[in-house]
Amino acid sequence: MLCDECQQEPACVHITKIINQQKIEKHLCEQCARKSGEIIGKGISNIFNSKFSVHDFLKEMFDYTLPDDAKPAQEPVCLECGLSYSEFSHSGKFGCSGCYQAFEGQLDPLIKRIHGTAAHTGKVPKRGGRRFGVEQQIKRLRHDLELFVRREEYEQAAKLRDEIRVLEKQLVEVDSSQD
Repeated sequence: MLCDECQQEPACVHITKIINQQKIEKHLCEQCARKSGEIIGKGISNIFNSKFSVHDFLKEMFDYTLPDDAKPAQEPVCLECGLSYSEFSHSGKFGCSGCYQAFEGQLDPLIKRIHGTAAHTGKVPKRGGRRFGVEQQIKRLRHDLELFVRREEYEQAAKLRDEIRVLEKQLVEVDSSQD
């Protein structure tokens, strides 16, 4: 794919913007991307620099400013270390563990944008992971079973009880196969 601007060099930078629910895509070569300065604001030169670091990238992602009329009257500040959110957004680093709670409202959208979700799902180890998966499924089903019993939906509760019994038998089978 050739650069949208110069139509001569291969495109190595792909920009997707969504403005007013309309998707705009640009495909640029390195030189045209440097000239346009659209990527991460002033940090575009860092992308093509051999000294590019993840810290610089994240710092640029967090470093955005609102228009003066849209800024909140009171900026959040960590009560433990005194770090303000704007200081965090410029440095990309927290001052202490209390910053996570102090900036919780601002962090969730950023974490969701970077990772796709704000909830940690973790990984299941390959060895012993089958047992762990079954145990987690039983745990979820028991929680649902309690809800159905509280709501007096006994038919649904009986189905879940039967599923739990089947899974518990699977656990015994998994344990006996590992011996």
